[in-house]
Amino acid sequence: MSPNHFLRSLIFRGLRLGFRLTPLPTSLRDRLRQRFLDRHGDLIPTGPKGKPAVHTAIRAYDHAGHRTLGFMSRHAGPLPVPMPATLVAFYLPQFHPIPENDAWWGPGFTEWRNVGRALPQFQGHAQPRLPGDLGYYDLRVPEVMREQMKMAREYGIGAFCMYFYWFAGHTLLESPLRQWLNDPTLDLPICLCWANENWSRRWDGRADDVLIGQAHSANDDLAFIGYVSTYLRDPRYLRVNGRPMLLVYRPGLLPEPRATAERWRQWCRSNGLGEIHLAYVQSFDNVDPSTIGFDSAVAFPPNNVSLEPVTAEYRLLNSEFTGQIYDWRELASSAMAADDPPYPLFPGVNPGWDNEARRSGRGRSFVRSTPRLFAEWTRSAVATARRRAPESPLVFVNAWNEWAEGAVLEPDTRHGYAWLDAIRRALQPPTPRQARPCAVIHVWYPDLLEEIVSALRATGLPFRTILTVPSEREKAVRAEVDRLGLEAELVVSPNRGRDILPFLRLAGRLLDEGEDVVLKLHTKRSTHRQDGAAWRSELLERLAAPDRAAAIARAFAQDPMLGLVAPEGHIQPLSFYWGANAETVKYICALIGIPQPETEADTFVAGSMFWCRLSSLAPLLDAPWSVADFEPEAGQVDGTMAHAVERVVALTARFGSFRMASAAAIVGAPDPKQPYPYARRS
Repeated sequence: MSPNHFLRSLIFRGLRLGFRLTPLPTSLRDRLRQRFLDRHGDLIPTGPKGKPAVHTAIRAYDHAGHRTLGFMSRHAGPLPVPMPATLVAFYLPQFHPIPENDAWWGPGFTEWRNVGRALPQFQGHAQPRLPGDLGYYDLRVPEVMREQMKMAREYGIGAFCMYFYWFAGHTLLESPLRQWLNDPTLDLPICLCWANENWSRRWDGRADDVLIGQAHSANDDLAFIGYVSTYLRDPRYLRVNGRPMLLVYRPGLLPEPRATAERWRQWCRSNGLGEIHLAYVQSFDNVDPSTIGFDSAVAFPPNNVSLEPVTAEYRLLNSEFTGQIYDWRELASSAMAADDPPYPLFPGVNPGWDNEARRSGRGRSFVRSTPRLFAEWTRSAVATARRRAPESPLVFVNAWNEWAEGAVLEPDTRHGYAWLDAIRRALQPPTPRQARPCAVIHVWYPDLLEEIVSALRATGLPFRTILTVPSEREKAVRAEVDRLGLEAELVVSPNRGRDILPFLRLAGRLLDEGEDVVLKLHTKRSTHRQDGAAWRSELLERLAAPDRAAAIARAFAQDPMLGLVAPEGHIQPLSFYWGANAETVKYICALIGIPQPETEADTFVAGSMFWCRLSSLAPLLDAPWSVADFEPEAGQVDGTMAHAVERVVALTARFGSFRMASAAAIVGAPDPKQPYPYARRS
């Protein structure tokens, strides 16, 4: 750390501590914080630096659109009737050119220009983030909004909260709103959120280098409410208990927010609108809404949350990167654990955040967000909304289309509709877990399938059997399945990533389907070893002998924190068998957010056959893998992504506080104590 950075950090931390200890009203505290950030933002320390990259070829860099294993195409699905809550997605209208942006940023500017210029700054950084089915749309085209609203309804979004840009009588980016107002067939409800901050070149509303500023006054208050009343009167407009809902993004910027609220209410009463519901967004402010004359507040993650950066865990691709990296999971968990405040607060959720596109080389990136955890957070938020406001439960989503800030529900090239599908799943009850086990067998050698099938049949357990099969072996495997009279599902994919990539691809889907316990096997022959057949037979015997399989299944049923059962003798010290995998293992640990292996106690399951509880591997299954992350098959015996993932399985389960046991321990047999015969210590 440079002396200048250390001094700046020391000054900032001292000021922050003093500020927190000083007893101040919340509204004054918010106002002073905003004023400080406007004037002295340069005092904020940049935080820890990432590590220099050892190499950059871990992930594919040919293009940014590789599909993740969890990619979802558009598909129909059930929604509950009635809906348990109304989900309201913040909507950015920045995706069409206007004369002002032409002058400030160059002809034809829209937010897409920012989106397309972004570059990955650290290993695992998914930039640029590119649009999927809707493409680089232009909101001057009415059909775009029509399709967005249709899509929103299909997946359970009940309204859009559209940002409204008003600067003392001058409006910007209003064309999409006017389209909605003038076209009754655009039938998704909307509400307005007045983005009442300055526009500046920093894209953060602060006071330096202002492009167009606000001029708050009593007269402006009346002019504003008179103008937006046209929207508020529309029967499609979003209402809370019959009252049109109007949001203000930063009430702390209003000179007298209580007076403003009263002027608006009086105007609406006098002009036939009746009562309105005023809410403010907790983007910078945290006050009790009643103290400023408002009715409610709206949570707006990730704003107003203090998290410790995890930047130091990542290796940088750009050595000059000065931004910060945060763990999105901490954002979600802190929101789900938050107590109800003593005032009306509508909960908010967020599918991710990364404003690198707006702040090249110095963005604020939240990593490790997953559709599965987003669904869990949304389900929790729905329950919170129903508890706090049972007559009008609303959940706000940040956001529908904040592409340059990485907060997007719309389909993209990497995840497809996965984030929207998470919304739809969150509105349904959780999928119940299956009681019977599932066997997943990777079949490269069809002639070895009979041995495995015979072992499974001998257990007497009612396995659901799924075979993952390389494309070139499909015909032979189907013939063998028919010969054996086996009831099994076949999942066919290209021969890439050995047994590991097909398992990752399938296991995430099985978890969604309610599968709980899986026995993972494969037709291991290890032709580079003379004892390859003995290796396979030993693994199979120790995992699937009839008395063992039944005991292991019972152990999983009795202990919900049992995550892995591995064949005894094949649980090996990770440090003994790093081989060429050390750096890739460290990369995976940072990518999925588990601690780096550090001690001799860290182990892995050699041979990659084991029993597992799928939820214990969720961080690994939900990682943003793409097929391109796994090397083409070339007979490698070590050093591939598949080998590295194999070494992370046990670490992942332990991170989630799940227990790993040997199969011998489950049945009360001794573990062998001898050097591992199937691999050399590196």
